[in-house]
Amino acid sequence: MSYLFQVIETEPQAAVAIRKVTSANNLPTVVEEVFNTIVEYISKKEGLSLGPAFIAYYSMDEKNLEVEIGFPVSEEIPGEGEIICTEIPGGKRVVGYYKGAYAYMTYLYDEMLKWILLKGLEPSSLVYEYYFNSPQDVPENELLTKVEFLLKTPSK
Repeated sequence: MSYLFQVIETEPQAAVAIRKVTSANNLPTVVEEVFNTIVEYISKKEGLSLGPAFIAYYSMDEKNLEVEIGFPVSEEIPGEGEIICTEIPGGKRVVGYYKGAYAYMTYLYDEMLKWILLKGLEPSSLVYEYYFNSPQDVPENELLTKVEFLLKTPSK
């Protein structure tokens, strides 16, 4: 399979999220619960979601994934309880798209990292996945995910 990657630069984006530490095996259950909680909260606060749901991965340890699960919003919405107002950082990132079952996304990650290193870029430890549809709505082979590796800013 071939992939197309590109470097883009974005502005910071307000978001509403919940931060969790969980195992990779438990992640689907946590994600479903958090997405539902945040959708209800945004609606209650009369906020406007600006894009697809995301997961920010702060660590890739399969037993202790540190993730932030949420939605970008049009403007800051005050947090409440475990729901936080956060920001998707701006800056340069490498973007790739994946269509298919989540279980096989490791191939995209491997290819993206090779491409990043080949281009002489340096990834940060922060990775975002954006979900354009869900397993409840489409067959696994139709799932569409955008993956973003944030890049380190070169030191001067």
